[in-house]
Order: sequence, then structure tokens, then C-alpha cells
Amino acid sequence: MALVIEPLAGGVGGPLSIDLTGIVPGLLAGNSAPAIAALPIGADTGTVALGSLFTLRGDAADGVVICRGDFSRVHGIAAGMDRGTVEVVGDVGRHAGAGMTGGRLVVTGNAGDWLASGMAGGEVVVGGDVGDHAAAALPGADRGPTGGRVLVAGDAGAFAASRMRRGILVVAGSCGPGAAFELRAGTLVTNRVGAGSAVGMQRGSIVILDHAAAPPGATVGFIAGRAWDPPFLRLLAGSLPGAVPWAGVAAALRCGRWRQWHGDPLHGGRGEVLQAEPWG
Repeated sequence: MALVIEPLAGGVGGPLSIDLTGIVPGLLAGNSAPAIAALPIGADTGTVALGSLFTLRGDAADGVVICRGDFSRVHGIAAGMDRGTVEVVGDVGRHAGAGMTGGRLVVTGNAGDWLASGMAGGEVVVGGDVGDHAAAALPGADRGPTGGRVLVAGDAGAFAASRMRRGILVVAGSCGPGAAFELRAGTLVTNRVGAGSAVGMQRGSIVILDHAAAPPGATVGFIAGRAWDPPFLRLLAGSLPGAVPWAGVAAALRCGRWRQWHGDPLHGGRGEVLQAEPWG
């Protein structure tokens, strides 16, 4: 049965920051609820037992962990996960899904900074907004995610997909400034991006769904290319969930005509920005 983790009555009290890194299905499977409750977690600058801050039911034998309640000050949820499913009914803090190599993280609310940073595989789905550095490189790292897929139903903050090496980030809303900064490879799909986006990108693709948005390539010296219909966009559209807002993103990806920009010219010019052209 699934393991259900909830804050103690009255919410997570005391610590301002709680770190659940390593509390993942692969580690928990085969352990009883009392054994799981005794596992050490970080709380502010110290270490406490998981059961001192949360109530637990079940045993994660089926590879499923469900977190219910206010987890906005809880960080590292599903970090390092290699298999199974973690579902958060509510908001999560920083570094959720960081370093994942497999499995699935689903967050119904919002997520903090560094979502899926440095991930190598698996899937992360967020029903709300995310903070800065989503699907990006960790501080001091030369590269960000090397695989996996991240779907964000709302908006993303600054530097989304920065230094991504491989993988897919789809933001149904808009991204803040610096999106795809120094992108190594991989794909970012979104409606709009903020100032300073696409700077220093080496390879990979930025797909802008809003045909009225200012193309980032035009502001950083990218070279205008031809208009065409890249087949990989239709493949990506077919892989998205059928629910809102992903059905709308899929329809936009099938628009059939895209204007291409090549760049960053100062870094080899092998990256591309694809922007939907007006329909009709």
C-alpha cells in the first residue's frame, strides 16, 4: 500500500526548513511505518526523526509515497528518486525532484526554486507555478539536467532550463528572464520568455508558442532562418497528457508553421528558437 506522509496536527511546526532528500520509494519499500518514522531528516541545522514532524500511514510497498498538507517549507522531496511515484497534494519547497534518475513526481500546487535541477531521468509534473532555476544546473555545476521531462502547468521564474544538457521542460504559462541561459542541449517549450533569454545557448531548442511574443533570438543577435514544420514538435505534442492545459499546448505544437532563428552566434550558432507563426 502507499505511504501517506502528513504534517503533525497544526502543520509543520518549529523548523523553518525541512529536508526530505533521500525519502524516496526505492529506500522506503520493504520498511514498516515505524521503521520509516525513525529515519533521520534535516530540520534547520540539525537532524531529527521523520516521525517527530510528520505522521505516517502505510509502508510504500507499492512504490507510492503521498504527501498531503503544507510542504512549502519542505525541501528535497523526491530528490534522488530512481523509481516509484511521489505525489504531493499541495505546495513543495526547493529542490523537489533534484537529481532524479527515474520515477515520477506529481505536485498539485506550486513548487519552489531548483525544481528538477540536475535530474537525469523520470518525469516531474507541477499543477501550479514554479520558482527560479527550474530544470536547470545546480550552483557551481557546468550542466543541468541530462534527461527526463518536466511539465509545469503555470509559470516559471528566472533561468528556467539554464545549462540544460538534455531533457524537456514544458511550461504552459510563461518563463521569467534568463530562460535557457547557456543551454547545452534539450528543449524548452513555453508561451513567452523574459529578457535575456537564450543568451549563450550552444545547442538545443526553445519553442515559443505565442506568435505575438518578441522572439528572444532577435534581441541577442540570432540569425533568422526559414519557416517550416519540425516533425519533433508533433511527436512531442502526441506525448503530452490529454488534460488541461496540456491539450492546449499540444494543439499549439501542431500549428504547422514555425519561424526559426539560429544562435547564439557567439557560441557556435547551433541552437535554435522556433516561434509559432500567425494562424490562418
